[in-house]
Amino acid sequence: MKPLFNPSLMCMDLLDIKNQIETLNDKASFFHVDIMDGHYVKNITLSPDFVKTVKAVSKIPIDCHLMVTNPEDFIEPLAEAGADYISPHAEVINAKAFRLIDRIHALGCKAGVAVNPETSLQVVESYLDRLDKITIMSVDPGFAGQPFIPEVLKKISELKRLKELNGYHYLIEIDGSCNKRTFRRLAESGVEVYIVGSSGLFSLDKDLSRAWEKMITDFNNETKGL
Repeated sequence: MKPLFNPSLMCMDLLDIKNQIETLNDKASFFHVDIMDGHYVKNITLSPDFVKTVKAVSKIPIDCHLMVTNPEDFIEPLAEAGADYISPHAEVINAKAFRLIDRIHALGCKAGVAVNPETSLQVVESYLDRLDKITIMSVDPGFAGQPFIPEVLKKISELKRLKELNGYHYLIEIDGSCNKRTFRRLAESGVEVYIVGSSGLFSLDKDLSRAWEKMITDFNNETKGL
């Protein structure tokens, strides 16, 4: 399938939100919004109110990644704000995963799950058939600009195998250090959606349109022949 790109809005110029969203509307496949609570990860970023603001000018789905200890507190506010995808972390939804996934779907959103680098896929195997997207973290969660963890490539390949074997419909997404240095390895392993942040997109040029063109050129050059 054609690669899909999902800009991480925590890395954008927040003083120029409207113009940057409008620039990306016709280029990106999703807008990625990180929700952090300061507890599950030691950082606080965006919020349901931010999602509501972006929704007013967005033409593409808004993808919300919940790096929070209690995702059930955020699901309804995000759905009401206009989230299209809601993805809690697998590490915090044990004993309530089926209920939360069903709740996300009942609110009219698509359900995803995020998996940390050290977490086994066995944690999510029982509900893979219910998921619309799986986000594999290729860095430890919570902060932008961390180094890539290559051990996650095996998990991506396994997700691809399971998807093809069982006819699952989830998208395979990668979050963390998606850039010129990693595009080829990620594509080879089976990534379908690339969350691009500072290193992959926003730092490439002050002009966001030119930065996007550079990112696409980097991706095409690095994945040529695959």
